[in-house]
Amino acid sequence: MALLERVSTLIRANLNDLVDRAENPEKMIKQVILDMQNQYMQVKTQVAIAIADLHLLEKKKKENSDKHAEWMRKAELAVEKKQDDLARAALDRAMSFEQMAANFDEQLADQRAQVDLLKNALHGLEGKIGEAENKCDMLLAQHRRSRAVGKAAEANLIAGETSKSNTFDRMKHKIQREEAIGEAHRELAGADVDAKFAEMERNEEIERLLADIKTRKSLPA
Repeated sequence: MALLERVSTLIRANLNDLVDRAENPEKMIKQVILDMQNQYMQVKTQVAIAIADLHLLEKKKKENSDKHAEWMRKAELAVEKKQDDLARAALDRAMSFEQMAANFDEQLADQRAQVDLLKNALHGLEGKIGEAENKCDMLLAQHRRSRAVGKAAEANLIAGETSKSNTFDRMKHKIQREEAIGEAHRELAGADVDAKFAEMERNEEIERLLADIKTRKSLPA
């Protein structure tokens, strides 16, 4: 997420180095604080949206669970009425909702992680804003002293090393993406066979569930 990348950059920023490299330190640090405040408001909005999405997913999971229970009830009713075909159809529907439950669990885990990530970014940025505001006068005074001992040159060297690190990270990301694409192609190559086995296993599970209901109802198979 581009927003989190910008926030992460602001949080990691070394305020001393930023002041030392600036032609107009006072203007620069005020701009940094303004940027942080703007990003803070954006992250705060994203946190609210992410929490709302989390609650919506939780509601949908509950609805899915209720539908699964309802179709299992219908399957038992059909068995009691000796309508096996209708019971199989109900079990098939119930299994569909059961499979969706796993998807909801995965989505909820991802959404909770996203909420935590955004909250951490919000708290980190809030702390950085406070640091910048508290150190503003001190940093400007340090900057005036550091000019005499060549701190600007040292800061530029550090910036160069950071640039090399960023280039390496981009190359690493590109390689990982190519590997992921290759893996996806390999998975797709076996998709048809997997689908056939999945259908066979699904039918076996339906028959097992049907037999289980009949056993619990003491009805002939």
